[in-house]
This record gives sequence, structure tokens and C-alpha cells, in this order.
Amino acid sequence: MDKIALSRIVRELNITILHESKNFKSTYIESMDLNRPGLQLTGYFRSFDNKRIQIIGEQEWHFLSEMDHDARYNCIKRLFETHIPAIIFLRNRFIHDEFIELAEELDVTLLRTEENFSKFTLRYQNYLEVELAPTIRVHGVLLDVFGVGVLIKGSSGVGKSETALDLISKGSKLISDDSVIIKRIDDRLIGKSPYITKHFMEIRGVGIIDVEKIFGIGFVMDQKNIEMVINLESWDDNAEYDRLGIDNVYEEILGKQLVKYNIPVKPGRNSALIIETATKNFKQKEQGYNPAEELNKRILGRRY
Repeated sequence: MDKIALSRIVRELNITILHESKNFKSTYIESMDLNRPGLQLTGYFRSFDNKRIQIIGEQEWHFLSEMDHDARYNCIKRLFETHIPAIIFLRNRFIHDEFIELAEELDVTLLRTEENFSKFTLRYQNYLEVELAPTIRVHGVLLDVFGVGVLIKGSSGVGKSETALDLISKGSKLISDDSVIIKRIDDRLIGKSPYITKHFMEIRGVGIIDVEKIFGIGFVMDQKNIEMVINLESWDDNAEYDRLGIDNVYEEILGKQLVKYNIPVKPGRNSALIIETATKNFKQKEQGYNPAEELNKRILGRRY
């Protein structure tokens, strides 16, 4: 997502609407930055970014309050004529009549919040950082297994949900089944569920189940950093599978490399147990211990 609707920002950040412009619902914000129009209120507009939401804080409000009616009217009019998306008043400050008059005349959205500049800016930028982050949706199941975010992938019918259900029964936590929304924020991949299917699973032969209602709130999570990928695939007698695990295999998601385990599935193999073991092995490698390398050292250094 490279832009977000102004109406959504207002709704989800609980901002009060004082005047709604005609194009309010079709206005989109592309920048995480806000602008305090101090220089613009003095008439200086060089390098001014009119696509940002404008903030009227303490200094701007007092500056405007000390003007007479005509000066304040002309000052606000110059700002509104640049077609800014909206202007927000902080600390629930009194709104000068000229703002209301010109907002109606020039069709500008007026907003207000009780927060101060630091608190509102932090909340606004944190929210937009997540919403505007590079995003994809993948087919799979996301679980917290021993504190590790594990994305289970594989073709339809290979047993992803059934394996995930087995893991949940052993203590793992469900983030999302079937569809996982992944965002890259800084160097992290954060996965969560679409709202509609949140905490629900489809189990063939049973139907839809509510994991939170069946297992309890301790068996679900809203989101999780994804650290490794499990790819379940049907067993192929002619395929060669990794039997040592000396070198890691990786899968790239949104430009980030994640450790990947290709696990063949067939009757008699306990996929859930194998995934738990792979997760513990992953954590050991992260801490600098590779059992395959240790075994190789023993073989090379053995004495007869």
C-alpha cells in the first residue's frame, strides 16, 4: 500500500471532524510526515509540501490569536488555497471563526484532537508506518511455535491446517490460517490474519472451527514476526531430501531472506513433531550451534 484514505486515518485514530470537505472520502495520504505551517503562516511557501496534513499546535495557535481579523483571514486563506488535504488542531483548542468560514468557502477538512504534538505525531507516524509498509498476502498458516514465528506453506490439501491444529494442541499459537498478510517494517516481516478469518481454521471433514473458543485465548495471537518457513510437500520416492542440514535453504519474502525447511509428508510421518524439532534446531543455529557441523567435526576427528 502506497497511500491510505484520510477518512480511515480519522476513524482509526479517533480524530474529531469539525468540517468535512466534499472530497473527504476520496482524499488519500501518501506521506507519514506531518507539517507545522509556521513559515507558511508568515507567507513563505517555497518548498512547501501541500500533500501533508497540516498541524496547528501551541505556537501556531498563539501566533494566529494575536492577529486581527483581516490579517488572520488572509493568512489562513493563503494556506487553504494550496489545496492541503486537512488541518488538525491540537489540544482541543478554540477554533477561530475564520477557519470555519474559509473551510466552507475553499472546501478544506478541519479536524481536532485533544493530544499534544509529540503524542499525536508518534501515534500518527507509527500507524502510517505499518499501513504504508510493503505488503503481500500468501497462502499458508502462521503459528508461534516455541516463540518463533513459523509460516507453513504448501499446496492445497497437503495438510497445512491439520498439522497446525496438531501443533496448537501441543501449545503453539495461531496467528492466521489459510491467508496470511505480511508487512515488511524495517528489517522485520510481520504477519497477521485478515479480519474476517481471524482465529478461525478450516479442517476438512469437520468444517470451520474457532481456535480461541475451543482452546482458549492463550492459543491465539494477533500478529507475529515471521522468522522461518516450513514448506510441506507430498512425499516423492524419487526426490532427494536434505538429510544433514549443514547449509541453510532460504526463501525470499518482500526482499528478506528467511530460513526454509522442505518437509515431505506421507502417512506415518508426524509433521507436527518434525516442525517442532525444526524450530528447536533453528533456534540452536541462531545461537551458534549447528548439530550437523558438530557431527561432521566428530567424523573428521575420530580415531580408530
